[in-house]
Amino acid sequence: MAQLNLKLGISRPDDLYQQIIGMHQGLSDEASTKLNAKLILLLINHIGDPQVVAEAISIAACDKRGAKI
Repeated sequence: MAQLNLKLGISRPDDLYQQIIGMHQGLSDEASTKLNAKLILLLINHIGDPQVVAEAISIAACDKRGAKI
């Protein structure tokens, strides 16, 4: 069974963050939400492992104290 890799694997994370923020410029809240959903679905398809995706969802849905956000 594959496991979610939580180690930093991006050489320039700040640049990537800025690119993600930039793709939302000028969009309405609805369009921004749709764009996020498209990006998430593309990345889920790339990952291709439902267990890894489920683990990522579980981690993303909890804050650092383990409480649901």
